[in-house]
Amino acid sequence: MPVKNRFAELLPEITAWRRDLHENPEILFDTYRTSAIVAEKLGEFGCDEVVTGIGRTGVVAVIKGKSDTSGKVIGLRADMDALPIHEQTGLEYASKTDGAMHACGHDGHTAMLLGAAKYLSETRNFDGTVVVIFQPAEEGGGGGKEMCDDGMMERWNIQEVYGMHNWPGKPVGSFSIRPGAFFAATDTFEITFEGVGGHAAKPNETVDTMVMASQAVLTLQTIASRNADPVDQLVVSVTSIESSSKAFNVIPQRINIRGTVRTMSEEMRNLAEKRIAEICNGTAATFGGTAAINYMRGYPVMVNSDAQTEFAAKVATSISGGCDDAPLIMGGEDFAFMLDERPGAYILVGNGDTAMVHHPEYNFNDEAIPAGCSWWAEIVEQRMPAA
Repeated sequence: MPVKNRFAELLPEITAWRRDLHENPEILFDTYRTSAIVAEKLGEFGCDEVVTGIGRTGVVAVIKGKSDTSGKVIGLRADMDALPIHEQTGLEYASKTDGAMHACGHDGHTAMLLGAAKYLSETRNFDGTVVVIFQPAEEGGGGGKEMCDDGMMERWNIQEVYGMHNWPGKPVGSFSIRPGAFFAATDTFEITFEGVGGHAAKPNETVDTMVMASQAVLTLQTIASRNADPVDQLVVSVTSIESSSKAFNVIPQRINIRGTVRTMSEEMRNLAEKRIAEICNGTAATFGGTAAINYMRGYPVMVNSDAQTEFAAKVATSISGGCDDAPLIMGGEDFAFMLDERPGAYILVGNGDTAMVHHPEYNFNDEAIPAGCSWWAEIVEQRMPAA
């Protein structure tokens, strides 16, 4: 089953939705305009139920098939939020909001799922129920967790859940997926080194926090190189160093460092947290100071279920003629929270030769819309074939 003809017909309409969303980006949970548009369109499509305010500004809609002898309920999820980036595409439909842009393609994800919802509402050629999920705050806000915490899975009896992300560098409309761990856990840390500040000309009268912080930054790299098994994935990156003094001739009383940890297993996650504390406390004590450590766990590892991944790849192959093995990705994805609650799978769809996501020149490729919409629709029609 190739790309559905209906989505070729709907392409101009879906593209118009996408470009309107691109022009009016909203960040984190502040997706008020986007959520209102999504809810309005779902109502116009004739969905059986449309509910707003799930996970603060999330939208959920129910579409029932022609029959329900299977008793199956499948969730399809798209994210809606943009990023705090100043757009540099020069597009005629570029962001009208300074400092915000759809730099990750969530405008495309939302438009594709809306397109699929329109088609599924028209045809209802399946045996069961579809729950379409439009989620805010994927970009660091944990909107997926908030929707789950609001009881979404239980309220609509969702049994399986599927997600999709566009991927620059892959041919337009092609697909990639992998079973098991796919996207990394994304933790952050903040360490404050406290010493005794003083004049830089008299370092002997100080407890030098700059030396502590510098030593710690270098030693933290040994967590991956000397503590972790070389076959496991672990990244520890220090990304910020801030001093309590900006003067050239002052040894600061206090230095704060921040960074991120990316892992693909709970074992590596626990190891990183333990060793960061040990290294920073030990380094500070060696030089006569102290360290205050705040390790913050973010998104968990996103793990695709084996059976659902195999099925998702089969559907992708029926649309595009193949489905590649995706690489491990050390970026985070809060669809992980939904996959922690229900079996399911997350797939990548090719965005063509475009700037990478989170880049100010990135733009979602509208040519990917028919393939993405077809995948959503076929997930439903092949998983719950009409009785």
